[in-house]
Amino acid sequence: MTNGTSELDGFDRKILDVIAVDGRISVTDLAKRIGLSKSPTQARLRRLEETGVVRGYRALFDPIRLGRDHVAFVEVKLSDTRESALSAFNAAVLQIPEIEQCHLIAGAFDYLLKVRTSGMTSYRLVLAERLSTLPHVANTSTYVAMQAVKEEAIAPKGE
Repeated sequence: MTNGTSELDGFDRKILDVIAVDGRISVTDLAKRIGLSKSPTQARLRRLEETGVVRGYRALFDPIRLGRDHVAFVEVKLSDTRESALSAFNAAVLQIPEIEQCHLIAGAFDYLLKVRTSGMTSYRLVLAERLSTLPHVANTSTYVAMQAVKEEAIAPKGE
């Protein structure tokens, strides 16, 4: 699978659709759902894992029940955008657990971060002590989310 999803057939896409919603499904049940026998289903799933199409399995937690209901989106403008500066920023971001997502952006700012904390007080602390001290940060702008209208993992869909 050298060029992404172009080499995936209909059964591969069905497997992805099912495990995107139920990653704990047994191979037997998966085989029934996609219309193949167990052995070829297991072989396909193993191939999808080995080629990196399926990168792993994880539990999804409810951040509200865990007391992390404050979401802020942070625009970050860097003072230096050479490759070494971007690499230093990227490595530092990986060390901050409150940052759920980090995207390099083509636009008026350099990065967009999704930061989740327990409230405004904890966010202000993360901003002051961690985000503002990331390598090459020139300035930040924060946008606080009032409500998550749609927030879910991406489920592949067959074309």
